[in-house]
Amino acid sequence: MRLHGIKDYLDMVQILEKYPLIHQTFNLVPSLVEQLEDYTGRVVKDKFLELSYKPAKELTSDDKAFMLENFYSINVEKVISCHPRYYDLYFKRQAKKDFSAQDYLDLQVWFNLAWTDPYFRQNIPELRNIVNKARFFSEEDKRIVLDKQLDILEEVIPVYKKFASSGQIEITITPYYHPILPLLYNTRSAKEANPRTVLPKVNFSYPEDARAQVESAVKFYKERFGFSPAGMWPSEESVSERILPFIMESGINWIVADEAILFKSLNKKRRDTALLYQPFHLKRGKGDLNIVFRDRNLSDLIGFNYHSWKAENAVEDFMKHLENINTAFNGKDLLVTIAMDGENAWEYFTNDGHDFLDLLYKRLSDSKVIKTTTVSEYLKKSPPSLNIKHLSAGSWIYAEFGKWIGNPYKVRAWELLAKARQELENIRREKPQGVDLDLAWKQMYILEGSDWFWWYGEDPNGDFDRLYRMHLSNFYTIIKKDIPVCLSKPLEPA
Repeated sequence: MRLHGIKDYLDMVQILEKYPLIHQTFNLVPSLVEQLEDYTGRVVKDKFLELSYKPAKELTSDDKAFMLENFYSINVEKVISCHPRYYDLYFKRQAKKDFSAQDYLDLQVWFNLAWTDPYFRQNIPELRNIVNKARFFSEEDKRIVLDKQLDILEEVIPVYKKFASSGQIEITITPYYHPILPLLYNTRSAKEANPRTVLPKVNFSYPEDARAQVESAVKFYKERFGFSPAGMWPSEESVSERILPFIMESGINWIVADEAILFKSLNKKRRDTALLYQPFHLKRGKGDLNIVFRDRNLSDLIGFNYHSWKAENAVEDFMKHLENINTAFNGKDLLVTIAMDGENAWEYFTNDGHDFLDLLYKRLSDSKVIKTTTVSEYLKKSPPSLNIKHLSAGSWIYAEFGKWIGNPYKVRAWELLAKARQELENIRREKPQGVDLDLAWKQMYILEGSDWFWWYGEDPNGDFDRLYRMHLSNFYTIIKKDIPVCLSKPLEPA
């Protein structure tokens, strides 16, 4: 989180200062903001940060091995290769040559410099001087880089507040610990999205947890920004009919989902952009909710394709798509929703995406037929006229939940979570002395996060398995129960 924070969270908003006509929607996950506050409050460090602060001459053999394995964890072609000293250290590692203390010190500095957004490397004088120095860094140089990182993180929330107050951006929220809400409601929801899904032998069904993840997110947002969020990005754009009441009751006005959910909900066999490019109502007995659906093709062009193009060609292609849409519909008022991961794409772009975004924002600002808008702005001007009677269950990935449930490893993780959740239910009823129930609930909500299940069966180095087992073990420690023996080693299907 710290590294992505210094690379993308702040400059993605600050760049809009140059383009006042560009209105955008940004989504924040409360658990991410909580981590951000832990860093800026100087109450937490990660292993990468601890090893970065450690004097190079005091590094142990284990420290050095970890650094050689992990301090190149950024795009080699688009980032490392742009910095000759860092690239030199990369090849030295590849050749398995010995590193001097100065090499390790330079590696500490360049790893952290490379993750710092180019805008800050160029515009913060102290960082610019260190970049120009290029090598033979001192421990003081390193401390400046690390301290400036925390300064950057401290600006993130104030800048978001500033742009939200001006109306140029809208900030949406995600359920607190980024869970797949339909699966919290009931893991059998996966069958609704894909009847062939293999379900856990122990069913997980706790609608109250889905409600709590939504309500706590809205409460967190109000405390940080001073007003209620209008929009919600359900984690991984995962939705179902069953979870709608929780969102409606929280005061949220609109949500976003993938276009495949729209066509599935309306029983459309073919893609229909006349339907896609407008908002919809979800009128229910529990209340009303608006929903917009992203254009997957246009979103994925930015998220997964344009990084390999020249910025000029990518922007020209994107603008041509939008202009063709306008022509096809004879200038009719349409809402084309581009929704994508706001951070991971830019590492693969030249100059962290700045060249692409600068040119795109300029072209959009100059356009006579395209106007950028936040979702709330558009809904106020053009409320939906069509209602979806039943919202199909699914996510942005194939309109199902296979990324989080179904394979034997993911199924096993859900089974263990269901057993732990039942233990918490017993604790809630019995109220034994000495158990911090609030902490136990927090630990459970953390365990319900989507990323643990995303990686099960696909975890390249076992990090997510190790962390999931650690959090699950911590849960049993909190409730003063014996830790299941199976958590002492990597999870295997039952």
